[in-house]
Amino acid sequence: MPASERAVELALTAAQAAADKKAENIVVIDVSDHLVITDAFVLASAPNERQVIAIVDAIEEALAKLPEKAKPIRREGERAGRWVLLDFNDIVVHVQHNDEREFYSLDRLWKDCPQIEFVDRALIS
Repeated sequence: MPASERAVELALTAAQAAADKKAENIVVIDVSDHLVITDAFVLASAPNERQVIAIVDAIEEALAKLPEKAKPIRREGERAGRWVLLDFNDIVVHVQHNDEREFYSLDRLWKDCPQIEFVDRALIS
């Protein structure tokens, strides 16, 4: 069963918020057929810790502004700013420093899952 409409809405909103803060290599993965705890992963990376934190803050702010507000039920890794995980129940957001993104390669780990298409609205115009 594919990711719920709510999960897709949250994931694409989070991805756009990350893109607005110049996140790199943004990928949205539908993991609903493989995990029961969440429907989608949003992966994004940044070249330094300050930008990782800025992206995380932007994502939280964007999801809190939705008509059906979303707040993370769990947040991990913010102190170090190398890999921050935000669990919104329907989606899990991973914002990683470029080095962690390359080393842990979550994209490769979940390569068998379908991707949810995300196009940065800044690239559309």
